[in-house]
Amino acid sequence: MNWELIFGQLKWTSIVFSGAILNPSLSEFIASGAGAIAVLGAIAALILLTVKGWWVPLWRDWLTSVDHKKVGIMYIAIALVMFARAVIEAALIRAQQLSAYDSPGFLSADHFGQLFSTHGTIMIFFVAMPFITGLMNYVMPLQIGARDVSFPLLNAISLMLTLAGAILMMVSLVIGQFSTGGWTAYPPFTGIKFSPGEGVDYWIWAVSLGSIGSTLTGLNFAVTIYKKRCPGMTLFRMPLFCWTTLCTSILMIFAMAPLTAATIMLALDRYAGFHFFTNGDGGNMMNYANLFWLFGHPEVYILILPAFGVWSEIVATFSSKRIYGYTSLVYATMCIAVLSFAVWLHHFFTMGQSANVNAVFGIATMVIGVPTGVKVYDWLLTMVGGRIRFTTPMLFHINFLLTFILGGMTGVLLANPGIDFQVHNTLFLVAHFHNMIIPGVLFGMFAAVQFWFPKAFGFRLHEGLGRASFWCFAPGFLLAFFPLYWLGLMGATRRTYMWSDPTYLPWLALAMAGAVLILTGFALMVTQIVVSVRRRAQLAAPLGDPWDGRALEWSIPSPPPDWNFAVLPEVSSRDAFYEAKKAGTAYRSPAGYEDIEVPRNTATAPLIGLFACAWAFGLVWQIWWLVVVSFVLMWAVVIARSFARDTEETIPAATVKAAHEAFLAAVRATPGVTRDQEMTAANRGRAIPEGLEGGSGALSSDSAVGVSR
Repeated sequence: MNWELIFGQLKWTSIVFSGAILNPSLSEFIASGAGAIAVLGAIAALILLTVKGWWVPLWRDWLTSVDHKKVGIMYIAIALVMFARAVIEAALIRAQQLSAYDSPGFLSADHFGQLFSTHGTIMIFFVAMPFITGLMNYVMPLQIGARDVSFPLLNAISLMLTLAGAILMMVSLVIGQFSTGGWTAYPPFTGIKFSPGEGVDYWIWAVSLGSIGSTLTGLNFAVTIYKKRCPGMTLFRMPLFCWTTLCTSILMIFAMAPLTAATIMLALDRYAGFHFFTNGDGGNMMNYANLFWLFGHPEVYILILPAFGVWSEIVATFSSKRIYGYTSLVYATMCIAVLSFAVWLHHFFTMGQSANVNAVFGIATMVIGVPTGVKVYDWLLTMVGGRIRFTTPMLFHINFLLTFILGGMTGVLLANPGIDFQVHNTLFLVAHFHNMIIPGVLFGMFAAVQFWFPKAFGFRLHEGLGRASFWCFAPGFLLAFFPLYWLGLMGATRRTYMWSDPTYLPWLALAMAGAVLILTGFALMVTQIVVSVRRRAQLAAPLGDPWDGRALEWSIPSPPPDWNFAVLPEVSSRDAFYEAKKAGTAYRSPAGYEDIEVPRNTATAPLIGLFACAWAFGLVWQIWWLVVVSFVLMWAVVIARSFARDTEETIPAATVKAAHEAFLAAVRATPGVTRDQEMTAANRGRAIPEGLEGGSGALSSDSAVGVSR
């Protein structure tokens, strides 16, 4: 038997557990432990699905679904699972750096390199990206009054390509090793000469799958916003979250392409002996740097703009005020999106271009802070004079304002090429990056989960545990990353696994304490979800509006039906649902109902994802028969789908009417709640609008839904 023909470069020593047998050390035991957790976690999941009899519902209701809401929830589930791995890896990185004073510590240099590479790759491509994509998937169609995205099947395929990339990342825990080239994977270090083996290939194909999925998502969301808005929903009547989704989608379309090009070119260098990025053979590694950061800096705004939309929704809702400066926030969003393509070179001021070029990009980097500042002032002015409720999402927002401003100030410092030369490649830069991404993106997504969870599942999250989680995350972030600013100024370089300077130790100890707090905060958030599921009867809010919401998603039941809206809404202003509640025209029975067509579930997307994952795994290990077979099967599924004609099902008008009238009857039979009652069992999701809590007009039993026709 020809082993290499069947298994390619795979050997039994490629299995992670072999390291602990052949070369026992604490580093190898930790690697084996991580692999064991991945394997046992997968086995436990399989056993649970089997014992509970969940295989059929999982396949029928979720994996084959093209409903944008379920697709969005699955994206977020991927993000949370991958975050669990990434945050543990971050804690290991900090523990290694703390323990490695004048000693090697407990991790080998190679293992440490894999950890910071997987941590960065996972956090950007498989936590932040799925999180924002899932949130946009769930919320945006509801806010514009649509029944789904424009291309539901494409949406599901995007999800499965992202899942395939995430699975590849998890497989690298057990089979083989990951890249040590960081999340940016700069050549020539990641070329075949300096990084032989499978590590860089895992990075290339995991990132490529995610990148292609994100490009398709951008196209889908942009078309949805252009074409699927309900009657009366002009662009300047859209909620701000939809505006940030639109700009993010455009960035995805144009920014992911350079990344995909860079990864494919790097793959050709490694597999086929091309020389795109090998300086000695006619290539130029600076081409990679330019391509990567043509993606990389717009990527920062791909991540942060949806979070800006989240903050705009949260601050208006929990300040009981209309958002201040709506138009300026829209134009600021567009300015940020455009300028994000004009600043990529500030990531490599030190790489040899002229001072004049550096000055141009430094000025552009400073300019992009102006529209961001406009947003901060508008959020602050929204809070002025409002009735602020210090809920968990609002606590995250206030923390964001304070920490994001500080991070932005350090960004302005780094925009100066002279300063950047001094702190480039130090922990100062690591502190700045995390100072923007964690409060801005990660905390934004956590706040979004707290805010929209009742809409997705029909019950609120436990508020006490949510606040406890916040009070671990907020100080944990400060302790974990603010000491890094000082360490960077002291000269501590990033990606360093051992030290010889004792003055670093107190600051590293603080950073380690912060990492422990962040881990505790995540554990509390998971506990919050588990406790809330168990107490869902007391926390139930099925009537859809637990927070006195303003946009259309709060006008329908929680969780929403498959068709979203019984009758497409018709709006005449911003904050359409809130205005309808104030006018006493909320929850009105429409004049009539019609049959509704929704897309059928299909196995196309999960099969494409399965074969794409197998194809990528075959490329990593050079199992060429698997590459050919999976590639053929992947396109066979696409071709087979093109012959399908019965792709939609009809929901009869009688079914729609029965469900919607039952919802309206429940609303009319349930007393409204004031803001003071939001966190009590009385909150079933029927909020009395701010200012009408003592009145009777807005939510009387025969009041009705003027946002529907």
